[in-house]
Amino acid sequence: MKFWIVWGIDAIIAGIALFFFVWGLSDGTVSSFNIGIWMALLAGIAIVVGGGLWLRSKGRSAAAMALLLILAIPGVLIGLFFLALLIGHPRWN
Repeated sequence: MKFWIVWGIDAIIAGIALFFFVWGLSDGTVSSFNIGIWMALLAGIAIVVGGGLWLRSKGRSAAAMALLLILAIPGVLIGLFFLALLIGHPRWN
């Protein structure tokens, strides 16, 4: 059960990255200048999400969880930060 929660968090992060990539393609901010960076980012996310599933299917649950946590921990921390910004309405001056 814990695996699927962490995998779901990673899938949401992958969906957000893919959304911004497609949005960048549509408005022209993803161009030949930075397509290499985007491809590396999307490939890394795909390796984490797909690699977690592959490792779990091979019976290596601990390795799969470790791989998935590489992306899930920063994603959850950033999500909590944005939630605190929405709830707290901080003054930045």
